[in-house]
Order: sequence, then structure tokens, then C-alpha cells
Amino acid sequence: MRQLGLSDLPKVTQPVSVKYLRLFYSFLFPGLIICGILCFCLFVVLWRIRATLRKMTLSEYRNKKNQMVIAFFHPYCNAGGGGERVLWCALRALQKKYHEATYVVYTGDEDVTGEQILDDAFRRFNIKLVHPVKFVFLRKRYLVEASLYPHFTLLGQSLGSILLGWEALWKCRPDVYIDSMGYAFTLPLFKYLGDCKVGCYVHYPTISTDMLSVVRNQNAAFNNATFITRNFLLSKVKLFYYYLFALIYGLVGSCSDVVMVNSSWTLNHILSLWKVHSCCRIVYPPCDVKTFLDIPLHEKQTASEAMVVSVGQFRPEKNHALQIRAFAKLLEKMVTEHPPSLKLILIGGCRNRDDEHRVNQLKKLCEDLGVQEYVEFQINIPFEEFKYYLSRATIGLHTMWNEHFGIGVVECMAAGTVILAHNSGGPKLDIVVPYEGNKTGFLAENEEDYAETMAHILCMSPEKRLQIRKNARQSVSRFSDQEFEVRFLSSVTKLFPN
Repeated sequence: MRQLGLSDLPKVTQPVSVKYLRLFYSFLFPGLIICGILCFCLFVVLWRIRATLRKMTLSEYRNKKNQMVIAFFHPYCNAGGGGERVLWCALRALQKKYHEATYVVYTGDEDVTGEQILDDAFRRFNIKLVHPVKFVFLRKRYLVEASLYPHFTLLGQSLGSILLGWEALWKCRPDVYIDSMGYAFTLPLFKYLGDCKVGCYVHYPTISTDMLSVVRNQNAAFNNATFITRNFLLSKVKLFYYYLFALIYGLVGSCSDVVMVNSSWTLNHILSLWKVHSCCRIVYPPCDVKTFLDIPLHEKQTASEAMVVSVGQFRPEKNHALQIRAFAKLLEKMVTEHPPSLKLILIGGCRNRDDEHRVNQLKKLCEDLGVQEYVEFQINIPFEEFKYYLSRATIGLHTMWNEHFGIGVVECMAAGTVILAHNSGGPKLDIVVPYEGNKTGFLAENEEDYAETMAHILCMSPEKRLQIRKNARQSVSRFSDQEFEVRFLSSVTKLFPN
């Protein structure tokens, strides 16, 4: 009988999974080594960049050795909106307290000079700085234009802001950096590469829980196209994208040493996203209420001759189309009683061609509704002319959903108009609220509400209107320039050496 050998033993074959597992491990360790080397190289490169930036001379911006350089990142500083008013008032406040420092503004307004920017600030806002500021003109502002990113706009603009911030940092590395326009993705850039103390003033969160709910509920809005709301899969993909973006937005925002927000509404969203409870504070934006208080509170035109004034930049979220449609409905209501000579005056700033195109679309809407002779557009007008219109207006109109604050709302109330604002955001939570238990204005939500409320205001007795106007005027003193300066300086103290 033949003796069995090794060759006669049954062969044990390896499972396929084991083969792949061995193959995986054969690549794992070299892959980890390569990743480690790349991470080390990246660390070295960033460390070298940081060291280079720290050694960069600022003699061009410092008037004397060891002078502090304080920089504001505001690429559209010549836009003429409420955010720009905050910028100039913040600069003026800091110059009063830290008058030895050098002040820099990063701007993309290359079509004007620094002197023209300051002249425009005085012409539009009646603000004159204590000392001159230096402007660093950025050539890559187009990277943050929404028109450059037809899809994934939030992500595109945010990544573009990093590149724009890099240009700003390379041209001038400050000691203190303040983002005053909402470009949170620049904060870690200046903090960790520029070795700066960083702060920010948030007018409006780049993404909010309200925006998430709009996409989640598949509601059409200016930032949620109809074709997406009608497609379940696209809505889920966009919702995932929004959640991921909100997570990253929270991480970059939490890098800020000081966070200032302009309203209770903004505070709630920023605390939810950034988790910065220890360094976040409400600083109401400065409203030039004092300038409007000299407007007499006499009764204005009769109901059929009244002027309705809207104040706000021509941006999509301001929803000027709702104002025009509601005003058209108001005219229909009024014409049944007597031929009206009502006027709707739309006052606002145009930042770029997109805004100009938007104005042309609004003019076309007026023609379609047959109200073009009753609607006027006043674009980028001087401050005195702006004040003139507010002095004549009976109603101040505002229609933006979830307006972060509403400087135009406050100005209308200070000027003595009866305000009619959207029932959301800053107007609802902070501004159009009872003063000592008395009514200060009205809120509405849709086209019909606005038309009915305007008709109601115009049909009120002069005495009742006057009382509401008085209440409103008394309530807005908490939004004055002086109050802003006190709260702003108190908030930014930790950015400066003791």
C-alpha cells in the first residue's frame, strides 16, 4: 500500500476576500507614508508662507515703526448700502479711540479713487472720518460675483473669497483684521496664515436654518429654483449640499476672536451654526436717526396724494417686485373711491450690472401692470435728496423676508413715516415692536396683506397716524450712531493690546 505524501493532501484555496484584503494592505502602508509625506510638505509650505508674511514689511502702510495696522475687508465699500454705513461708522469709532493706528480698507472698487470713495461716503451717509484711510485695491473681486457661479453659488463665492482674501493678505498683512461684509471663509486665512487678530461683523449669515428649511420643504424662493423644488432627488442633493456647506461655514466662522451681529435674528442663526456663545454680541447697526429727527411731524398729504417710499439696495432678496404688485393692488382699491395720485418711490443703490438689469426688469413689471406713471426709481441719490423723499412720504415700505436688520426701516421710522415691514427677521424681532406698550408700525407678509394694510394706513385719521409716528420716532434712539460706537468699541476691545 502506497504511503501518502504532501502532494496528496487536499489544497486549501484562499477565499477571494482574503486576497483582496492582502492586496488592500499591500497598498495601505505605502499610501499612508505618501499621505504623511504630502501632509508634512503642506505643513512646511504653509509654515514658510506664514513666516514670509510675518517678515513682510508694512512700511508702505505704517507711518512709523511698530504702528498698528487695522484692516477692514469690504470688497464693495462704495456700494452705498447699509453695510457700507456700518463700515464707515466703525472706522470713525476706532479712529477716535485708536488714533495712532493706520487704517486700511480692502476694496475691489478699482473704477474710483480713494478720495472719491470717501466723498461718496460723505455724500450718501453724511459721514466724515477723523483721519484718512488707505485703500488696498483688489483686482480679483470678480471671484466673489454670484454671476460667475450659476450653480453651487454659495460654495463658489466662498472659495472665491479665499482667493480674494489671499490677494488682500499678500498685499498687506495687518495686525487686526475685521471682515465687515460677511466673507467668513477669509477668517482662518488671516488668523492662521497672517497671524492676525480677527473679528467680524455679520449682517446676514451666508447660510441659515431658514434656507435649509426652504430646501427641505421644497419651497420655491429666489435661492431655490422651481425646477429643483419639483424634483425630489434634486431637492435631496441640494439639501445635503446645504448641510455640508453649513458645517464648513460653522467651522470657519468659529475661528473669529470677536463676533458681532446686527440683530436678534442673526444672533440666533450664528450661535446655531458657529457655536461662539462666549465671543458673540449684538451690535445694532448705526442709523442716522439724529439727522432725520429735525423733519417736522406735521400731517402729510391726503390719502389720494400720498407718497409711499421704499429704501433698500436693488438686490433679489429685497423683493421689490412684491412692492410693485402690492402697490398695483392698492391703486385698484383706491381708484374705486376717487382717482388717486399716489406715488411709489423706490430708493436704492445699484452695485453692478446685475443690479442694473434687475432695475430694468422691475421697470418692465411696472409697464406690464400698467403702473409705470405711478412708480419712480431713484438710484444712488445723494443723502439730501434721500432725506427730502422721506420727509414727504406717508408710508415707508419694506418687503424682504427675514431681513437681517433693516437700516432703511429705522430711517423711515425716524423720518416720521408710518412703516410697513415684512413680518419676519429684524423688523419683527427688534425694530417694529411696541414702545412702552404703544404701536410703532405695521407688519405684513404677502401681496394682499400689504395692499390692505397700506389702504388701512391711508384711511386712518391724521391723529392716529401722528401718534404711531411719534411712538416710532421715540423708539429708534437705541439705533443711533452714538449707541453703535459704544457697543462696537466695547466688543472689539479684546482685538487690541491692553
